[in-house]
Amino acid sequence: MHNHSHDHHHDHHDHHGGAGTHSHQTHLQKKFKFAVLVTFCIFLGELIGGLWSGSLALLSDAAHVLSDVASLLISWLAIYLSTRPATSSRTYGYHRAEVFAALVNGVSLIAISGWIFYEAYQRYMSPTEIKVTGMFIVACLGFLGNLLILWKLHGEGHGNLNVRSAMLHVIGDTLSSVAVLVGGVIIFWTSWYPIDAILSFLIGGIILFGAVNITKEAVHILLENSPKNADAHTVAEHLCNLEPVKDVHDLHIWSLCSNYSALSAHIVVDENTTLEPDRILKQINAELHEHFGISHTTVQLEQVACEQAGNLLCNAQHS
Repeated sequence: MHNHSHDHHHDHHDHHGGAGTHSHQTHLQKKFKFAVLVTFCIFLGELIGGLWSGSLALLSDAAHVLSDVASLLISWLAIYLSTRPATSSRTYGYHRAEVFAALVNGVSLIAISGWIFYEAYQRYMSPTEIKVTGMFIVACLGFLGNLLILWKLHGEGHGNLNVRSAMLHVIGDTLSSVAVLVGGVIIFWTSWYPIDAILSFLIGGIILFGAVNITKEAVHILLENSPKNADAHTVAEHLCNLEPVKDVHDLHIWSLCSNYSALSAHIVVDENTTLEPDRILKQINAELHEHFGISHTTVQLEQVACEQAGNLLCNAQHS
């Protein structure tokens, strides 16, 4: 390698794991198809049951369930899109669809919890009589349906923000059903109708808490922020500790989706090193993959630093 030469290297460990993951995505799509169908049945049941029994908790849950049908469809679409190959105009494929779906889900959940708070307040101020038996039967069916979906999707949310946001909708539903059941039992024994509204408040609070977290995470990725475990200073420090590396600059680290990160950097190597450039790159990529889970890298090796030298981060202003 001559004194002024630049050595570009692009490394991409196949993050999908090829056909194996593709079939896993298809499997996941089937699970979502099942979840959408069951959720729609729960919605119909709760709508009819809510109108018949006069229970606000059931009706507000039915509205919540309808939004869940929509959010599960969005998540399902995002999973389908993420299996589509990259094109020359979408060089990363459709990975961002997952994050976008999570953002839409998170924001819709925040809106739903607001609606539940409002309705529960109205109901608390003027409690109305409720037919307990109908409320109880429908809530039981809803609870069982949601448990079935959670059992199906169990373990899929790990590392996938989109699936996690969809599961949060279903968990919110399950809690709603439990609250309605508890409310039914209390009303049956004590005729204390305000419990219907109080439990609705509780459901709204739980949904809001999860929704805010999901939304924050999705915005974090959409703003091209570094993954939480790999901010630029930590990664640069780690690389500078490697024997041939003298300096790291113009470093960019970003997340494409919740489980896929990319990095680009200029790295100045010691001109007296006896190691081959390929060996150095291999070592750098291995370190990044092992310690930070970054598998998509573009690294430029330099023996004489370029104009960006000294700036870890690129501070170029866009005009």
